[in-house]
Amino acid sequence: MIKHNQIKVATFNLYNYLAPPNAFYDFQRIYSAQQWAKKQRWLADYLENQQPDIIGFQEVFSIDALKQQVNEQGYPYFAVVDEPTVIDEFIYRDPVVAIASRFKIVAVAKVEYDTDYAAQMGLKGFRFSRDIIRATIDVPHIGVVDCYVLHFKSKRSMIDNEYDDTSTEQQNLLKQLKEQIAGRWASSIQRGSEAALLLIEVINRRAQTNNPVIVMGDFNNELHDGVLNHLITEHLHLTGNRQNSVYRSHFTLQDSWQLYQRHVVTESDREATHYFGSSSSVFDYILLSREFDAGFQSSFFEVVDYHTYDQHLINPQFAYDDQSTDHGVVMITMALRS
Repeated sequence: MIKHNQIKVATFNLYNYLAPPNAFYDFQRIYSAQQWAKKQRWLADYLENQQPDIIGFQEVFSIDALKQQVNEQGYPYFAVVDEPTVIDEFIYRDPVVAIASRFKIVAVAKVEYDTDYAAQMGLKGFRFSRDIIRATIDVPHIGVVDCYVLHFKSKRSMIDNEYDDTSTEQQNLLKQLKEQIAGRWASSIQRGSEAALLLIEVINRRAQTNNPVIVMGDFNNELHDGVLNHLITEHLHLTGNRQNSVYRSHFTLQDSWQLYQRHVVTESDREATHYFGSSSSVFDYILLSREFDAGFQSSFFEVVDYHTYDQHLINPQFAYDDQSTDHGVVMITMALRS
């Protein structure tokens, strides 16, 4: 058997990964020693049982603790490009993304954006809500691959509602309604802008290097929603002849779930990765360039499995899962084509 004839890639929202005695967001949110040990054990069990080769993390506060933990489990390569914000010495905000790999990370960069396009989009003072990692990884058989890890802006309103004691209850209610409408749309604008500017940078990088691409993370939105569907560049159209369309495919990113569905005989329903009240959504994705698409004649790998680890969400065992995560963990398996 050829060594590394299969490659596994996962995206994992860790949900407030912060070692005590530090607090996340306010001074009361501190894990006890027992809770922290359970959280680390849950992550360790996932890595041991599922064995991803490359994994993108979101909601990382304790960078050194995560680096040590994954290193002990066989991931010698680890990278971040930012640090969380610390206020009042022990209260942490603004968690970061990270990447861990069994394969060598040969280069790491924080994704920048094209300021000219941002200006044309009407964005002033733009910045990504969380810095995006681009880690270039030396993957067996295929060579260097650009792996992006992201965590787009949530749907939470970007406008904070403050109660006005000098106003009536009805006036405060009207103010809250208007702020929710404006604030949630502002979040959508931010999230969609992050996706568009990231894709522009992915295209720029691809044109310069021809490196295969993997984009993974918590998108905080359904991919095929209008705010994000430009990430699937097959929706974009180029003028000109068929040759232009073939050229476009070089820059196309595809949803790994869709590639997996081409591989299976019977299509199945996609499991949600996030639940809120009675609603459920797929927020966590892995997107791939054509080197991982079996429909492309010169591809190296094909997606042969797609798994959403979600027992802690749909059938939790409190004693074991209470310090896990509020997201399903998505992992794909790609097999070397013969």
